[in-house]
Amino acid sequence: MPRGLNNKVALITGAAQGIGRGIALRLAQEGVHLALVDLSVDKLKKVQTEVEALGVKATIFNADISQLEQITQAIQHTEQQLGGFDIMINNAGIAQVQAISDVSPAEFRKITDINVGGVLWGIQAAAKKFIERQQKGKIINAASIAGHDGFALLGVYSATKFAVRALTQAAAKEYASHGITVNAYCPGIVGTDMWVEIDKRFSEITGAPMGETYKKYVEGIALGRAQTPEDVAALVAFLASEDSDYITGQSILTDGGIVYR
Repeated sequence: MPRGLNNKVALITGAAQGIGRGIALRLAQEGVHLALVDLSVDKLKKVQTEVEALGVKATIFNADISQLEQITQAIQHTEQQLGGFDIMINNAGIAQVQAISDVSPAEFRKITDINVGGVLWGIQAAAKKFIERQQKGKIINAASIAGHDGFALLGVYSATKFAVRALTQAAAKEYASHGITVNAYCPGIVGTDMWVEIDKRFSEITGAPMGETYKKYVEGIALGRAQTPEDVAALVAFLASEDSDYITGQSILTDGGIVYR
């Protein structure tokens, strides 16, 4: 069991489903009180019910993470409702399957505003609050195996995740003197709604039967199975805990053996 998590307060963006929900459930099991942030209030309410059943406090907040003001408001809400703020998990993001030649300016702006902007503003707002509270803090960002290797038809998505790694490293250096650590987790092929959409788009672009792209990628995993949100959440729980206090600026692969660094 990771040390020092009981009664901590964490904010998770993109908490309504998939990996975000998995992180919320794992941290709740460790006794962490949670602020759940996403665009879908109905889904957030369901996750809130699930985590409260595990004996922790939870609050929800509707926010567009591409907007600094809304992330700042979400952090204020967290502090007011839960009485503290210790861990920021910038989990929210979107995928985009598109040949580089076909990416439009609007599509480029949308994915960068969310995947890069959402992490940047989350880091900025969380660090400001930790410093204001005169306390140490943990900032944990969602990167990807696509932040270590660029993947065909995922060029801009890969670029956003490379950018998350860069922001993670730079922020770790800038905030270390304040006792704030900044790290990232890099999942691989996780069986969530995001991968359903990725598989669908690959099918439309390449003509591969539905499910074929997902199957191909899973077959390339050394450990022989697709990843679950629980696999990702285990790493995030470690990064949120005292056990990772001497780790900062790292983007750690958790992919079952696809990309090796």
